[in-house]
Amino acid sequence: MYTQALDTHGKEPLPAAGGGSAAQAQRFQARVDAEDKIEPKDWMPDAYRQTLIRQISQHAHSEIVGMLPEGNWITRAPSLRRKAVLIAKVQDEGGHGMYLYSAAETLGISRAQMFEQLLSGSAKYSSIFNYPTLTWADVGAIGWLVDGAAIMNQIPICRCSYGPYARAMVRICKEESFHQRQGFEIMLTLAQGSGAQRAMAQDALNRWWWPSIMMFGPSDADSKHTAQSMRWKIKRFSNDELRQKFIDITVPQAQFLGLSIPDRELRWDPAAQHYLIGPIDWNEFHAVLAGHGPCNRERLEARRAADEAGRWVREAAAAHAMKQHGRTPRAA
Repeated sequence: MYTQALDTHGKEPLPAAGGGSAAQAQRFQARVDAEDKIEPKDWMPDAYRQTLIRQISQHAHSEIVGMLPEGNWITRAPSLRRKAVLIAKVQDEGGHGMYLYSAAETLGISRAQMFEQLLSGSAKYSSIFNYPTLTWADVGAIGWLVDGAAIMNQIPICRCSYGPYARAMVRICKEESFHQRQGFEIMLTLAQGSGAQRAMAQDALNRWWWPSIMMFGPSDADSKHTAQSMRWKIKRFSNDELRQKFIDITVPQAQFLGLSIPDRELRWDPAAQHYLIGPIDWNEFHAVLAGHGPCNRERLEARRAADEAGRWVREAAAAHAMKQHGRTPRAA
């Protein structure tokens, strides 16, 4: 589905990016309200295009940077089976990034531009990947909590109003569901193991719980983009709605594992039929977003090093393509 859009991109110009008339804006919103999919060649408001570029590129960056915390454990996985599963998972994340970069390219931004924004630090990625993976249990916690939160965020995007993004998310969500199960299975194995293994699992939960809760973004009252994104049906649920769904699903899972959620104020509200949590430390959230997390510098340095190390491959491939393009086909 992506290749069709990308094949035409470049052969025919994208629609003008101008603001358009009020009538065009009304027709666009009517299509969105009617659940029509917006495609790359369709007219769209500038703000819609820029919102999608920002969201999809940041999503792609998160998939690519997200390979680093778990990739750190590939050589130290406790068995060949665990190693093979982890390699497959990290490979999946790289593929997700490529799907998403392709979706963003249909909006008129190049992959080189997106890479430059990431490497320069001007583009954001999910704050969760700026925390270290200290033990093998962290790999389980990432799969269970981080991928679980990602699924909660991403399943509604399968119904996003922008066609290429929605279609990419169908496959991504299917693969993420396996990642979440893999993480939960690691945590279950540790929770049923020795005292040291149970302590390792609890320690990982203690460190990853609150960053996972913050993955859904600021509260609705402080979110600048939520209202408009929901009107355009880029988002289907608010940050707080998704966060609450995640909490309600995950707390019983922790209870099944025999682990304790690190929140003394956590309680069940029978009237609301929801779990209520204590206050979120938004100062930590904003500090990590601003580049002051435990691993912000390390993550960007790793991506810059990978970009530089692969430069000769890209240049060689480009030179080969130009050489092949310049050859005259031989007569039969």
